[in-house]
Amino acid sequence: MNAIISTFFLSLVLLLNVNVNNAAATGVYDLPVVNAGENVWVIDNAEVISKATESQLSDELGLLAQKTGNETRMVVINRLDYDQTIDSLTDDIFTSWYPTPEEQNNQTLLVLDTLTNRTAIRSGEQSRTFLTPDISESLLKETAVIPLKNLQYNQALIDVSNRMIAVLSGKEDPGPPEVKELAIDGTFATAEETNDRSATIWMIVLVALATLIPMITYFWYVGFPGN
Repeated sequence: MNAIISTFFLSLVLLLNVNVNNAAATGVYDLPVVNAGENVWVIDNAEVISKATESQLSDELGLLAQKTGNETRMVVINRLDYDQTIDSLTDDIFTSWYPTPEEQNNQTLLVLDTLTNRTAIRSGEQSRTFLTPDISESLLKETAVIPLKNLQYNQALIDVSNRMIAVLSGKEDPGPPEVKELAIDGTFATAEETNDRSATIWMIVLVALATLIPMITYFWYVGFPGN
């Protein structure tokens, strides 16, 4: 019986450890350093982007850099650290990768947090002459928001990338995609709502186990009343 109980607790600990690791927060030091000019365009730390999408984005962003000198990189994480916001993390990554104004000049960085579905953009001085603050805000609040609401991370990055590439190539801003209002709008749970529900379920399970396991162990050794 002791062996059974030990095995059960070990399995429970391993299961909880897997879930904790999967939800691990991401800070700037958890990411590889990508220097200006380096042929790395997408870092999917959350593992939510398909290989096909990652390859497509890398090819298109690499071609943009070759043609214009404007470099754009995308970072996807699964959760912010407790003391970070999406904006502060994006600032930290940008200044860590490109520490001088000269290195920052032609750089653009987009960071996506899949837990909150929040995004942020940082650009250097040269890039901002094309990717103005108004366009950056529209990218975050209009282009990315609909696919992110539906947890379509691949589509969100593709839509943002297409618009960024057009603007940074000196072409006219195509604007956000047109969205048709649907009667079912608002029926999708956000990633944050989904994680909150999962956390609640786990808490209920753990409380139930904490209550039942000592009772079962007690009655196993002592015996049920009447026996």
